[in-house]
Amino acid sequence: MKKTVLSVKTLAVIVVFTVQYARAQKKAPQLGKASIEEVINAMTPEEKALLLVGPGMPGYAGLTPLEGEPDMRVLGAAGGTAAIPRLGIPETVVADGPAGLRIQPKRKNNTNTFYATAFPVGTLLASTWNPELIEAVGKAMGEEVKEYGVDVLLAPALNIHRNPLNGRNFEYYSEDPLVAGKIAAAYVRGIQANGVGTSVKHFAANNQETNRLTVNAHISERAMRELYLRGFEIAVKESAPWTIMSAYNKIDGTYASANKDLLTTVLRDEWGYKGYVMTDWFGGYPGFENILKEGVVSDVPAQIAAGNDLIMPGMDAQRALLVEAIKSGKADNNAINTSLKRILGYVVETPTFKKYKYSNKPDLKAHAAVTRTAAAEGIVLLKNEGSVLPYTNTTQTIAVFGDTSYNFIAGGTGSGDVNEAYTVSLIEGLTNAGYKIDQDLVTAYTPYVKEVVAKEMKRREENGGLLAVPQRLIEMHLDAGMVAQKAKTDAAAIITIGRNSGENEDRHIENDFYLGQDEIQMINSVSEAFHAEGKKVIVIMNIGGVIETFSWKDKVDAILLAWQPGQEGGNSVADVLSGKTNPSGKLTMTFPVDYNNHASADNWLGLPANNPTDVYYKEGIYVGYRYFNTFKVKPSYEFGFGQSYTTFEFSNLNLSATTFKDEVKVTVTVKNTGKVAGKEVAQLYLTAPAQLEDKPALELKGFAKTKALKPGEQQTLTFVLKAKDLASFIDAQSAWVAEKGTYTVKVGASSEDIKLTKDFTVATDIVAEKVHDTFKTEEGFKDLENK
Repeated sequence: MKKTVLSVKTLAVIVVFTVQYARAQKKAPQLGKASIEEVINAMTPEEKALLLVGPGMPGYAGLTPLEGEPDMRVLGAAGGTAAIPRLGIPETVVADGPAGLRIQPKRKNNTNTFYATAFPVGTLLASTWNPELIEAVGKAMGEEVKEYGVDVLLAPALNIHRNPLNGRNFEYYSEDPLVAGKIAAAYVRGIQANGVGTSVKHFAANNQETNRLTVNAHISERAMRELYLRGFEIAVKESAPWTIMSAYNKIDGTYASANKDLLTTVLRDEWGYKGYVMTDWFGGYPGFENILKEGVVSDVPAQIAAGNDLIMPGMDAQRALLVEAIKSGKADNNAINTSLKRILGYVVETPTFKKYKYSNKPDLKAHAAVTRTAAAEGIVLLKNEGSVLPYTNTTQTIAVFGDTSYNFIAGGTGSGDVNEAYTVSLIEGLTNAGYKIDQDLVTAYTPYVKEVVAKEMKRREENGGLLAVPQRLIEMHLDAGMVAQKAKTDAAAIITIGRNSGENEDRHIENDFYLGQDEIQMINSVSEAFHAEGKKVIVIMNIGGVIETFSWKDKVDAILLAWQPGQEGGNSVADVLSGKTNPSGKLTMTFPVDYNNHASADNWLGLPANNPTDVYYKEGIYVGYRYFNTFKVKPSYEFGFGQSYTTFEFSNLNLSATTFKDEVKVTVTVKNTGKVAGKEVAQLYLTAPAQLEDKPALELKGFAKTKALKPGEQQTLTFVLKAKDLASFIDAQSAWVAEKGTYTVKVGASSEDIKLTKDFTVATDIVAEKVHDTFKTEEGFKDLENK
């Protein structure tokens, strides 16, 4: 009997061994040959977790930098998805943007360089109001992404400019969701035309850097849908981005990365999005300081169940949590498999999977020309008293003041900082254009600027490096006698005002939004001295976001808003200054007289003030011009404003019908009535009846930029208004409703410079779109109203 029992045990072992051997011999399904479903069915829990939770930040063990240069395909990339060789799944690579590809430009034991082009920042790109041009920028950028072996660029960023102090406004496009969405869609189409992907971010309501991983944004559903989601909706529907990046913050108490209303109900069920969603880096953790704390980990199963497919960059603790949840049955198996299907669907479309042989040699010279042209078109002429510009005097010297003239700012800091080969300073750009620069000032400024820049870079390195908050350079002291002498000998003066900002901290009211005393003294002394000699003063604003202009703009003769124009910035400014390019940029945000004029100022950053946990968007839909125009608050420069070296006439405003049915076509003719060629932006605003819901005085519903019109030439532009364009979100109905009544079409050159108007009527209320009841705001929360 004992022998029989032994035989049974031995037989059982042999059977098990035989089955395991047979499985081992049977080749696992391979991605690309087998179906995605077969690959998923063959995955172990550990493999599923490896694909759903990123492999970590390259070159780091958790958050600790590894010594030496990491062994990775693209040095400086932000992360990617993991390889599972057993199933034929390769790793893929994602890298930061959005002003260009962010990778390391040099590698050990390699004499080649890997510089990328620093394109203009988001505020400048949007100021072109030219989606066709932005698509060309995207195509150039996407070529670099592909040729450097990257699969996805982590861009564009299109959060709304709720407040001018957001530290990352330079990356974002506008206070208006239509502009933001249209520009983002063009950017995505351009990049993805190369067969690489984008990641539209930060979805959604990521409107401040202070406590960005933890702050809870309290927002009404109407404000969410009309402002903070609308731009994303346009981008999703008009460009089909490969990925979406969920935001850090909470929305009405739930992390964006675990918010099912946001990531499934709205994004997928209502908008029809087919790509995958990734978290921002460490999204779902309660602050960077808690990432390595024992027992603290983001709720990965909840994030995936909500529709967040990929957890980035991925931590061991997150992976372990997911493996345990899968094995114990606590994880939603359908959600797990759905996320795996989305990620594998992405993988098979990547250049990596298709074995594209990237060159590491994109056409940087051609792309420099693209960025130079784009930057020049986005520069905004804010003031040109007495037609001082274009400035064509190349025979006499120009006095150039301001630290930033000698250290031009190409772009912002943080993950949006590009490692470019060079930046053309203003001095270099002016010299390249044939202007004569006062060499005494060059001799004085050069060593001073070199010293203060070195101190600033050392300070940044000691305070977080890439994520250190930049501080502006204190202006060199100007001796009054020296300035007076230069006013006598030089033909004109240029002053540059510079600003920079980045991740992790928001800008400040004093000494940032408002000029510092050193800057005020510089403007005063230079303006007084040069005007005393009957000479002109030109200010160049080399900034990423809004600053105060009202108190000093009347002291100077011309103001060019150059933004942060990328690596060819000095050349781009010189192109506009000289008249080689006629400025056609327009503001996509309001420049207020005073910071406190903004409706969001009272609720900025949240409560408690010293360490905000909750921020209340009590201004509701009244952000930017929607507030300024409705409540009749006079700005320094209004939304949509921008001058030209020529003049334009608007005429022949026509509507296809005076009673709305399905759509109304609007046409308007724009004519160049000046003496030089130029482009104009026609902006279509709509004033709607307000019986069901409070409404702004007007809202942008369309825009179009003319071609370069020669003097006397005209162009007819066409807009189409559909029911959704007329509609506002009515919370009580969970619907977009176009109210019955009279609508006024207003076409003009800015939100205040309306040239032509015409009315049409809607006979009965139209439900343009019925949606789900989402984003429940706590009882008692009330938006600002125009009453």
